[in-house]
Amino acid sequence: MDLLSALSILSKSSPYAVSTERQDSSLLADYKKYIYIETEIEEDFRNALLRSQSNEIIFLCGSSGDGKSEILTRYSQKFCATKDFHLDATHSFAPSQTAIQALDDKFSQFKSGTKPLVIGINTGMLGNYAEEGAEEHQDIKDSIKAFLSNKETPIHHTYLDFERYPKFTFVDSEGKSEFTQTFLKRLTNPTLDNPFYALYSSELAKNGTSTLLVNFTLLSNASVQQTIVELLVKARLIKDQFLTARALLDFVFQVLAMDGYLFDNLFTATNNEILEQIRSFDPSANHTKNIDEFILEFSLGMGSSSYSELEETLNKFGNFEISEPKSMLRALYVLKFDSQFINEFSSKFINDFNNDLVSRYAHVWLLHDEFNTNQEYQRELSNFYRYVLVPAIHRYCNRNAPNLDENVYFVNEFNQFKVAVELIVKADFSQLKLQPKAKIGVFNACIKINGQLIKPIAININLFELLEKINQGYRPNKHDKNAVLQLEDVIERIVTASTGEDTLHIFSAENKYKITNDEGDFFDVSGL
Repeated sequence: MDLLSALSILSKSSPYAVSTERQDSSLLADYKKYIYIETEIEEDFRNALLRSQSNEIIFLCGSSGDGKSEILTRYSQKFCATKDFHLDATHSFAPSQTAIQALDDKFSQFKSGTKPLVIGINTGMLGNYAEEGAEEHQDIKDSIKAFLSNKETPIHHTYLDFERYPKFTFVDSEGKSEFTQTFLKRLTNPTLDNPFYALYSSELAKNGTSTLLVNFTLLSNASVQQTIVELLVKARLIKDQFLTARALLDFVFQVLAMDGYLFDNLFTATNNEILEQIRSFDPSANHTKNIDEFILEFSLGMGSSSYSELEETLNKFGNFEISEPKSMLRALYVLKFDSQFINEFSSKFINDFNNDLVSRYAHVWLLHDEFNTNQEYQRELSNFYRYVLVPAIHRYCNRNAPNLDENVYFVNEFNQFKVAVELIVKADFSQLKLQPKAKIGVFNACIKINGQLIKPIAININLFELLEKINQGYRPNKHDKNAVLQLEDVIERIVTASTGEDTLHIFSAENKYKITNDEGDFFDVSGL
């Protein structure tokens, strides 16, 4: 057994990528057992299983690759005598049978039997069954519809949804992934109890270094692990890339086992869904004065004592052969949290790499998610509404009438005349405290217009960034399409809310008029 073969169990093409009820006594099964991590959803699943009664159904649901089959396989072998398991609800029991019909049969058997039923099912399949399942199971279909609508479900139906156990969290305005961090530490744990590390040590002693061994060394570095988590958080927030257990394991295999160094593999590979998104965060693609000058100097063979020092430090991880300036920049990026790798030369690039967009977003996300009535807390939250959200809405709404006063909003144009209304737009904390817990990719901002409540605004990191940029004078373009659509929806709500206002501002290139409905049919017109 060599290290590459052992690591291959992480690949999405490995037969170990999806668990089945087969009994596997091979050595590779031991390696898989070592890296297995029990998660919070598994703990809740086990507790639900232990207390389940004969009339209960447990739904373990989520998306493909999130680990349902792994959990179900482990417990089906242990509890098959007392529980009835349906491991994959996308499968049927016969070629002529559909997956929906297979579920119908399972529910019929359950209702006539004495065992609780445990089902592994994709969320999409849940929705399909709620619409297409047999009428005799209308009670189960209604229960599923209630679950999908976030409504109360029958006490004897338990739904454990991977989506409600997020892989990412924000802590002190930083993105964290306990699952990823635990996995990377376990895989690279430098003790002989770790079979992967034992192979690594053996191959290093016998054959000397190799690209794979250098990559394993790099992955064991705390800075590299922290950078990888940072990249995964950015992919989740900016690219809307969900992290499943299967995708993560394949991601780690690819960055380790491909021909290049880990820091190049992170930003050049395309054979993994996560890597495809991370490519756009390539630090060598940043066009700053320092980075552009370095690429030119590197290409011309111009060095410095600080650069030589950096090369020596880098070679502590193995004998690198870096011939491209982009590779050195990527190496700097993945090791940017390692104090021994920072000198006068590297610091100026690390400053260029840093982008605190995620931290700023996380800070505001946490203010919404942890909303409370503390005055200091609300004052800080108010700053987002007063200096970011409302000004950006005002500027965008008035992009074709930039000279309008602070509380005046453009609503329409007729011939050569533009129409605007006076509106007081401000935060609505009474509505905010009623919002459900935020998902990491979005938070609900609540505003009111002249005291009138409007639908909460779902703000993801892309819209958040656009709001900030608009306040700095940026004009959105086609590259901001999705965020602009969200902002247009907000403007539409404001225009709708303004239809009952008593005061209109009408102006052209030469004239301005203000029309106010004082009482009934009497109008006050100024500006004539």
